[in-house]
Amino acid sequence: LMVLGSQLTDLTATEVALKLRAKEVSPLDVLDAAIERIEEVNPKVNALPILCLDQARERAIKLSQTVASGDKCGPLFGLPIAVKDYNDLAGVRTTYGSPIFANHKVDRSDATVLKLEAAGAIPVGKSNVPEWAGAHTFNPVFGHTLNPWDARLSAGGSSGGSAVALATGMVWLATGNDLGGSLRVPASFNSVVGLRPSPGRIARGRRLPAFDTLWVEGPMGRCVADVALMLDGAVGSSPDDPLSFDHNGASFVSALEDTALPRRVAFSPDLGIVPMEPEVAEICGAAAQRFTEIGVEVCDAAPDFSGVIEGFQTLRGVLIAVLMETLLKDYREQIAPEIVWNIEKGLAATNAEILKAERVRWELYHRMASFFEHYDLLLCPTVSVPPFPMEQRYVETIAGQPTETYIDWIAITFAVTMTSCPALSLPAGFSSSGLPIGLQVIGRPRGEAELLRACHRMEEVLGLASKVPMTPRSSTAVDYVEDGVIPTILGNLDV
Repeated sequence: LMVLGSQLTDLTATEVALKLRAKEVSPLDVLDAAIERIEEVNPKVNALPILCLDQARERAIKLSQTVASGDKCGPLFGLPIAVKDYNDLAGVRTTYGSPIFANHKVDRSDATVLKLEAAGAIPVGKSNVPEWAGAHTFNPVFGHTLNPWDARLSAGGSSGGSAVALATGMVWLATGNDLGGSLRVPASFNSVVGLRPSPGRIARGRRLPAFDTLWVEGPMGRCVADVALMLDGAVGSSPDDPLSFDHNGASFVSALEDTALPRRVAFSPDLGIVPMEPEVAEICGAAAQRFTEIGVEVCDAAPDFSGVIEGFQTLRGVLIAVLMETLLKDYREQIAPEIVWNIEKGLAATNAEILKAERVRWELYHRMASFFEHYDLLLCPTVSVPPFPMEQRYVETIAGQPTETYIDWIAITFAVTMTSCPALSLPAGFSSSGLPIGLQVIGRPRGEAELLRACHRMEEVLGLASKVPMTPRSSTAVDYVEDGVIPTILGNLDV
C-alpha cells in the first residue's frame, strides 16, 4: 500500500475517479492513501486541524458495498475531500475559527456538503480558516496554516486550509467559499485552482442570509478538470437556498471536451482601481498574452469599476452585521478586532451609503454585460501581492501605497465579486523568489462551462498543474532545510 498510496497521491482527482470507476482501486484504498499523506504532511502545515477519519472509513466501506450491489455511482464516488470549517459537517466540530464555537458540533451537514456527499465524496476533515472571515488563515483555536511553498508565509484565505491540503496532496478536492476572494486568494498563494461560481450555482446552507448573493460556495482542486468534476458533484437546487437552481445542461467535465474557445479576451493589470505590485502585474500580463497560443486575440481593456471598492465595503459590512450583530453583543471580547470593526461598519452604514452601494453594483453588472458583447473573458491578477509573512495580520502596503483597511489588499477579487460573474484563479507562474502567482479569469454570468473550457486549455499551455502535490518547505531557498525551522503548530484533533 505504501507504493500505491504515493502513486494515488500524485494523481489528479479526475485520474483517481477513473480508477475508482474501473474498480482498479477501492474507496478504502484511496482513503488509506489520503490518511497516509495526512499523517506525513499535516503536522508540518496545519491545514486540517479537525479530522474525522473513523467516520470517513465507515463511509468508504458503505460506498464499496453500494458499488458492489450495482448501484449507480455519483461523479465524486470514493474521493476523499476536505470540508472548510465554515461549512457544517454532520457529527464533526465546526468552529468557524472562533473560540466562541471551539467545541461546537453540528447534527446536520449544510446544503453544500449534502450535495457533495450525495455525489459520493468522503469528507476526511475540516480545513482551517481565519476567524469568521478574512484572507489570511489563522485563528485563536488552531493557529496558522502554513504556506507549503514557504512555511514562513501566509497561505491566503479564507479557504487557506483547503488550498494547502490540495497543494500538499492530502486530499484531491476541497470545499471553499468566497465573499471577497476567499477561494481565489488561497488558490493563487498555493498554485491550485479555485472557482467562484455564479450565485445560486451551488446551494448554500441555512447559516447564511437566504437572499445574499455576495457569498458563494465553490470547488477547489489541483487542476481545472478536477474543479469541473467537483462542480458536477456540487450543483443543484436545495430547499435551504431559495436562489439555488438545477443544472440542466451538459456536465462541466464534458464541456471541457468542446472545441469552442474564446475569440477575444481582455487583460487589465489592476482593473483601473487597485494598486498592484509590479512583478505580479508582469507575470499575469505574460500569462495573459499566452492566450494567443490557443488562437485568442488579447486586448488591453476593462469595464469601469468606479465606486466598487466603497460599495463592496458597505455591503460586506451589512452582511457581516446581519450574521454577527447578536454575537457582538454577547461575545465582543472573543471576536477578532478586524471582525468587530466590520460588524460595526455594517451597523453604522447609512441609508445613503447602502443605496449608493446597491446602485454601483447594479450599474456594474450591466457594464459587464455590455463588455462581454465584445470580449469573451476578462483577465487580471488574482491578488495584488505575492504571499506575505505569516506574522502580519494583513497587507499594510502595496507597491509603496498604504492600505486603509484589513481587506484592501484583496480589492481586485472583491471588485469582481460585485459583478456576480464566475471567476477562476489559474496558476500563472512564480515570482523571482519562487512564490506562486495566480491569474484571475472572469467569465459571463452563469458562463462556468465556457470559463472552465478556456482555462483548461490555458492550463495545458502554461504547464503548471504538475507542480502539485508538493512537499512543504520551510522557505523557497534552494537549501531550505538550513534556512529555517517550521514553526510549532497545534496537532490534529480527531473527533
